[in-house]
Amino acid sequence: MRTATILLAGLTGFTLAACSPGKPDTLQGYAEGEFVLVAAPNSGTLQKLHVRRGQQVEQGANLFELDRISEEAGRSEAAGRLRTAQERLANLRSGRRPAEIDATAAQTEQARATRELSQLQFKQQEKLFDAGFISQAQLDIARANVERDLSRVSEAEAQNRVALQSLGREAEIRAALAEVDAARAALAQAAWRQAQRAGSAPAAAMVHDTFFVEGEWVPAGRPVASLLPPQNVKLRFFVPEGQLGSISIGQKITAVCDGCAAPIAATISYISRQAEYTPPVLYNRDSRGKLVFLIEARPAPEDALRLRPGQPLDLTLAAAAAPASGPLR
Repeated sequence: MRTATILLAGLTGFTLAACSPGKPDTLQGYAEGEFVLVAAPNSGTLQKLHVRRGQQVEQGANLFELDRISEEAGRSEAAGRLRTAQERLANLRSGRRPAEIDATAAQTEQARATRELSQLQFKQQEKLFDAGFISQAQLDIARANVERDLSRVSEAEAQNRVALQSLGREAEIRAALAEVDAARAALAQAAWRQAQRAGSAPAAAMVHDTFFVEGEWVPAGRPVASLLPPQNVKLRFFVPEGQLGSISIGQKITAVCDGCAAPIAATISYISRQAEYTPPVLYNRDSRGKLVFLIEARPAPEDALRLRPGQPLDLTLAAAAAPASGPLR
């Protein structure tokens, strides 16, 4: 009986020692990361993987490339269609060929020269008619020749204007413009599809993991690499219900981890409105002590580089500032 009493007392003392905090006002927490999963919208063979686990990459760095044979062919086809549409539009907007324009211009000059000659001959015929050397019929023939040559000049000038005008009508030119715009949009879409065959880093980050090796088939939408930007690292810890009123958004907190050269400062950015544990009984003074609430704090990006997801932390709260509104869940 004495041995059982001593053993029970020892177990009770060990339990109380484990439940009591090692340091006053110290909370237990851990680091957590919000990973960025980089994937391609379409499936394909992983042709090149440019990164490895643990590597630091800058924003916009190329992470991986899938095969692009189909996309490159589609882009070449779209570029050819755009050139065809542009050439057709240029042809409709232009006039006849230079040789044809030169021919109509020469015909116009010839018609004008013939007109001047017939006008000169008509004046001579008028003088001869007034002197009584020719008949009225000969004068009428000379007058008709002048009128004929005047009509030929008008016809040649009209043909010259037609040669300088565009070949297409306004409706045809508008249709050709629409074809050019459609071909240009198709080329941009083909270029976008080709660009989607590669993944780039949306921000400066650490490559946390890669999920495929070169030569493997990557299904559509499956992540190829996961990144952890420094700004996505946060500290998580839980506080009992009785301590919740002394914590506010914007309050400072200090974290200490094993192997850290110096404490890490962070700012509380989130306080959960929902308890993580709810007893299966009505709330009373005894059960309220079992409630804990999730708190999140964000360190500076340069300090976040010293932490790893899942790393245990000892956290110390600073004095609470004036209450501030923040995101609540």
